[in-house]
Amino acid sequence: MSESIRAVDRALDILLCFTNQTPQLTMTQIAEQVGMNKSTVHRLLGTLERRRFVQRNPTTGYYQLGIRLLQMAYLTLGHNDIRRYASPFLRRLCEQHRETITLSTLDDADVVFLDVIESPQRVKLAASTGQRMPAFSTAAGKAILAFLPNVTVIRILERGMPQFTQYTIRTKEELLNNLESIREQGFSISVQEYEDGINAVAAPVLNAENYPIAAVTVAGPAYRLTREQMLEIGPSVREISRLIAQELELASEPDANAEA
Repeated sequence: MSESIRAVDRALDILLCFTNQTPQLTMTQIAEQVGMNKSTVHRLLGTLERRRFVQRNPTTGYYQLGIRLLQMAYLTLGHNDIRRYASPFLRRLCEQHRETITLSTLDDADVVFLDVIESPQRVKLAASTGQRMPAFSTAAGKAILAFLPNVTVIRILERGMPQFTQYTIRTKEELLNNLESIREQGFSISVQEYEDGINAVAAPVLNAENYPIAAVTVAGPAYRLTREQMLEIGPSVREISRLIAQELELASEPDANAEA
């Protein structure tokens, strides 16, 4: 590996240190995480800071991700086909159920919001595009995991299943049983599994090979979005996900009128 490629690799390792759990880090913490000496980390952080990929708080000395990454994220999302084709269906679902609607995809062991349609009601979820949540304890994540090979699911679960609430599923066996039920009914529900007071129902967007490329979720306060209501809503979420998948499939077909 050339020195220039090594530098890029190390810079990316630094950026990947920042997570929802550790949004701010000191240079020492970063050096410990990536296993580099402080002088190398200091030099790389300087370059990343000049290019606005990270920013340093001059008072505390903590680093966090910079505005350049946000700009790139919006650029990516703006050209994301699934987000574009799904948008009118998500809005229809929001009008129908008046709760927050999200479109998510799986990234490693987390689901990431590609799009968020806010509930029109005064009490609603605080959700934002780009937000990450653990797949195993969320309705969106379980909807996706249910249609992945078991070996892939187990590999994800082996990274850890922390208990977020008293309702979080605690064992691989229990979750695998839950995923089997989700496959049968075509949608998943989460009853305060990730966050107290928040319920959600989700369905996967499946491609032609029955592979889950995304999930559509209806989420809201538990007192308003009860288990009984989620079971009633589930079929409509499943249908919207099917329509999005159909739209994507049609969009991917070559123009019949185009010349060969």
